[in-house]
Amino acid sequence: MNTAKKIIAYQGEPGAYSHLSCRHAHPEMEAVACETFSDAMFMVERGEAALAMIPLENSTAGRVEEIYRLIPQTSLYIVGEHFEPVNHCLLALPGVTVDELKTVSSHPQALAQCDGHLKELGLKPIAALDTAGSANALLTRGNRSHGAIASSLAAELYGLDILQDYFQDKTGNTTHFLILARDSHMPERTADTRFITTLLFTVRNIPAALYKALGGFATNNGNIVKLESYMASDTMKATSFHLDVVGHPQDPDMKHALKELEYFSKGLRIMGTYPAHPFRDKGDLILDD
Repeated sequence: MNTAKKIIAYQGEPGAYSHLSCRHAHPEMEAVACETFSDAMFMVERGEAALAMIPLENSTAGRVEEIYRLIPQTSLYIVGEHFEPVNHCLLALPGVTVDELKTVSSHPQALAQCDGHLKELGLKPIAALDTAGSANALLTRGNRSHGAIASSLAAELYGLDILQDYFQDKTGNTTHFLILARDSHMPERTADTRFITTLLFTVRNIPAALYKALGGFATNNGNIVKLESYMASDTMKATSFHLDVVGHPQDPDMKHALKELEYFSKGLRIMGTYPAHPFRDKGDLILDD
């Protein structure tokens, strides 16, 4: 039996939000921690894992720049997406009360997102490399006056108490993940499913190339929900684009739009077509038909 088929890789320590996303999206698979994003992605490319859970952007912190540079360097495909609401928890050693705490450690972004509540409780923030690592360190050091901000999964894995749930100052903080695989797994086109198609391309060196490349989506009722640019090389001469469009490559309108995009661009690569996550139906992420 190929054990790789049952493994989903992620970056971070056990208990990280990426780990929690693996549990929510694919509870039937074993989640394996990797030190770096590239380690997780190349684990899939080598056939040692079936999937990788990779964060692309966060509603508060913005896009994960490194991922846009890494994805073109692999031969992986996007086979799904996952949106994970971030629920920061104030953690402490078993039996410790909030009144006993003096300091709290976590990733700088998590500390910033909980700054108001930390000040209310008079707790001194201490920056650390990551959230789950802070929870793990709390357990190993055994300091009753020290707490951590991490996920509920980290509390479960390291045997810590959750003193306060939803400890972040504002709700709505969400991370968008891509689920990557070695094979494309192009889904069958069905009328009752909304699909997202992700494309990578570089425009040709002609006037108004990007305008012309994307014009096909405008004239063929295409709904572009993401357009990101990034430098494709160290020379800073070639700009590449990451494009998310609502639709399936077999849709008649999409076929016309892709033909136009291909003419005015180079290196066009369909990274994947996958069902739109239900989270997209909320708020500003509503997809128009």
